[in-house]
Amino acid sequence: MVIWPARLSPARMDVRKQFGRILRGLRDAGELTQEELAYRAGIDVTYLSDLERGKWNPSLAVLVDLARALAVHPSELLKDLKVKPGDNPAPKRKRLDRR
Repeated sequence: MVIWPARLSPARMDVRKQFGRILRGLRDAGELTQEELAYRAGIDVTYLSDLERGKWNPSLAVLVDLARALAVHPSELLKDLKVKPGDNPAPKRKRLDRR
């Protein structure tokens, strides 16, 4: 179970940040460092750090790799996400104009 801070309810939090907190909670519960989890999942530690901070959306393949590395079913990484029907769960980021 994930414990949310009092200052920001999960329903108002971007799903990427919610996912990151769930991921970190499972990693901490398994007493793994970011380096250990990244190695087990076959991803870069900086990418794992960015996922935990809500900077990126993981692909389905990465989600499954993380679940295997944490020895949980992939649904455990998603079951505590709070999304209201009709809400935009993740605001779109502006693309950088690289001209």
